[in-house]
Amino acid sequence: MPPIINRDRCIACGKCASICCMDVFGPTEPQTIPEVCYPEECWHCRACVMDCPVQAIQMRYPLPLTLLWTDAAGKEETI
Repeated sequence: MPPIINRDRCIACGKCASICCMDVFGPTEPQTIPEVCYPEECWHCRACVMDCPVQAIQMRYPLPLTLLWTDAAGKEETI
């Protein structure tokens, strides 16, 4: 699942495309909103999310990458 760019918030700075080590965004023109050209190459490293100055990028994680857990609240530890 590729990164999602919020076109309303994006300022077309190109930082996400320049920081991506996998070139998921492909070639980009200056002052244009980047397009995700190679979504299957995304490693979900979140570099684009962390470097976006206006928080215009979100990640969608595939189900196998999510962690399902339950809190063991109420379980007492015995010594």
